Amino acid sequence: MKKEILKMYAGFRRFHDRFFNEESSVFSRLATGQSPKTLMIACSDSRVDPAILFSSSPGEIFCIRNVANLVPPFESSVGFHGVSSAIEFAVVNLKVENIVVLGHRQCGGIRSLFQTENVKKDGFVAQWMTIASDAREKVLSRAPHADVDTLCKECEKESIVTSLQNLRTFPFVEEAVQNRGLQLLGVYFDLESGQLWYYDETTHAFSELSL
Repeated sequence: MKKEILKMYAGFRRFHDRFFNEESSVFSRLATGQSPKTLMIACSDSRVDPAILFSSSPGEIFCIRNVANLVPPFESSVGFHGVSSAIEFAVVNLKVENIVVLGHRQCGGIRSLFQTENVKKDGFVAQWMTIASDAREKVLSRAPHADVDTLCKECEKESIVTSLQNLRTFPFVEEAVQNRGLQLLGVYFDLESGQLWYYDETTHAFSELSL
């Protein structure tokens, strides 16, 4: 058996000791159901695990992870809408109080918008990343002569704004915002510096979170 898998088994043992062998087991409560307050839409990138990043315990975050932490616009067409169905379940069934779109530095999905040679032509990733096409065009219009790294960093943030806008195209999301105060937030983790930024809808800009 490969050492990576053995390491996972050892990690599960530590997880089991922490959450099942305590006098008051966390999962003795969670086994009856879940009631997370926050839906987190994050990237599949292995370096950006929301539970680790925010020191969350089991049951605290309902998480959707996909390439480049994107939210597609609402569609009523028949299909396999994995992200949309998870959003619906979190908002309609779990009645989460917050939806957080978590973007990050060095996102490979966003980079593929500027370095298309690294993406399979007509593949799943290329099609998925068209969700962020408008974000790409906005960044290019603001800084047409910027280097690729700068363009990627700006688009990583701009695509978060796009996802927040797309969230509001879901009728049940907008209804929850209006009727029960569902909060939509955009945050950006710079894994190079360790900084966390949040999107201010008033100023339409990202500000560093002061700890």
